[in-house]
Amino acid sequence: MTSLRITLIGGPTALIEVGGFRLLTDPTFDAPGSYTLPHVTLEKLSGPALSADNIGAVDAVLLSHDQHRDNLDDSGRDFLKTATRVLTTVAGAKRLGGHAEGLAPWASARLTKPDGRVLTITAAPARHGPAGIEPIAGDVIGFVLTLADPGIRPVYITGDTVWFEGVAEVAKRFKAGIVLPFAGAAQTRGPFHITMDTNDTIETARAFPDAMIVPVHHDGWKHLRQNGDDLRSSFDILGFGARLKMLEPGIATEIEITATD
Repeated sequence: MTSLRITLIGGPTALIEVGGFRLLTDPTFDAPGSYTLPHVTLEKLSGPALSADNIGAVDAVLLSHDQHRDNLDDSGRDFLKTATRVLTTVAGAKRLGGHAEGLAPWASARLTKPDGRVLTITAAPARHGPAGIEPIAGDVIGFVLTLADPGIRPVYITGDTVWFEGVAEVAKRFKAGIVLPFAGAAQTRGPFHITMDTNDTIETARAFPDAMIVPVHHDGWKHLRQNGDDLRSSFDILGFGARLKMLEPGIATEIEITATD
């Protein structure tokens, strides 16, 4: 049996260990506080379950986007300097400079180990809100993790996105065994959400009918309008409850990803 081990740090930040590779999503390690931006103030309500010093070395940081502080804060930027590789959007890589690598949707990068193990990371399309939001929200990507062993199913990390045709296309191309939706129904400047709400998360679960759904980025920030309890209630009512895995911050959780067919 092959499994993925995931440790939720807080918000969108999770340590993912699979196939001998260690990956960190959207690093946010700041203490609670406020970030005042030109058009909105974001308020962080809870700190990380683990500090950056407790993470250890990672093979790559998977940064869905760099332009919003709830996905990359001050301490997260410091963490980027310690990472061997940083994979993010093309525009984000230009802004960050250094060793950040930009991936357009459907482009891939490979991580390798001395013993020949290979992990392919494919950038997935994402839309950070309703149609037309792109000039305001900027570019975002998700990630699909694929090990060379065909018996191990891919892992899909949505990044900050709503349900749209790009997510549906990911489902067509990859038979993911685990999906990590960024699912807090974030709402900032308009009367619309800019990350998945419970309805979007249910649609995603239907698109990946055999996948375990492991939500992140649904707590810890004031602008998140739905939480883990909302997800649990919705999944249970609609009969998807057995496929929902809620993580306890700071606790490593193992989930099987070996194909059953």
